[in-house]
Amino acid sequence: MAARLLSVVALLAMTTPSPVLQQEAFKLHLPLVDQLAGESPQAPVVALPDDPDATAADRQFIQRSYELARQAVKEGNSPFGAVLVVDGKIVAEYRNSVASSHDPTRHAELGLISTFYSKLGREAFRRGTLYASSEPCVMCIGAILNAGVLRVVYGTTEAQFQRIIGDQFGGHDKKGSLTSREIVARTNPTVRVLGPVLEKEGLAIHQSYWPKVIKTWGRG
Repeated sequence: MAARLLSVVALLAMTTPSPVLQQEAFKLHLPLVDQLAGESPQAPVVALPDDPDATAADRQFIQRSYELARQAVKEGNSPFGAVLVVDGKIVAEYRNSVASSHDPTRHAELGLISTFYSKLGREAFRRGTLYASSEPCVMCIGAILNAGVLRVVYGTTEAQFQRIIGDQFGGHDKKGSLTSREIVARTNPTVRVLGPVLEKEGLAIHQSYWPKVIKTWGRG
């Protein structure tokens, strides 16, 4: 029950545009937060090995997406970043701005597409690779497919960072957790999804963010 509730309140951080509403939601659950803060920490989430098809260039650009994720946190948002690379060069970047923009659709990947698609054109998205610091959510995968992206590389597996914030599904590829690969396989199998890449670094970012948010929100 505690893990399920933590998953709900942490999800607010990613989808609720108003910090005030986020804090009010957390106030309702402060007793549980205090209880969990006093419990022994869960076993650390062990990073999965890199996707064997990931290249040195993929690692370089995933590191850049992690830098954007850290920058998003500094700006009061959740730790997610995305990069579009065409012909080995970064042509677009975006970081999560849900809280600062008061727009629940400002995820890193969807924000990148909606901001740069009209400027760069469909061909750039089709030829390029979209790098995401963490595995894209269902909303963002939908945008990626509609933008014509044919190659996606993510850093941290969703099921892995959800374990940090207390998601009830738990481990990697557990039945019930809808993965990016599964969505793509059902809708457009020509799209290639690679990941995780440098997941240890990504998990560290989530580990430094979510427990702090869960423990402190609602007290301001």
